[in-house]
Amino acid sequence: MAISDEEKLGSVRSAVDLAIVGDNISDIAAFTLEKHEFKNDTTLSAEVREAGDARIKEVLWKRVEELKKRRMQILAEMFTLAETTLEEVLSKGK
Repeated sequence: MAISDEEKLGSVRSAVDLAIVGDNISDIAAFTLEKHEFKNDTTLSAEVREAGDARIKEVLWKRVEELKKRRMQILAEMFTLAETTLEEVLSKGK
């Protein structure tokens, strides 16, 4: 039984550690809040800080999901290109 393209795409290892991405997103959110407070010489309330932190993380994770979808598209294009290239090599060998 042959492996489908979708199965093959799913078996390609990710080069991205989502635990590290999560840490980076948390760091970005915290830095952004601190930067705002520093630039504006103010202290955000706990409620505003919590809402800002949550919203920043939500938006950044959405971007990560978009990038994961784009990665799958690129992988599919790479498999197609590999097949086309092999077909060209095989046709020249005839």
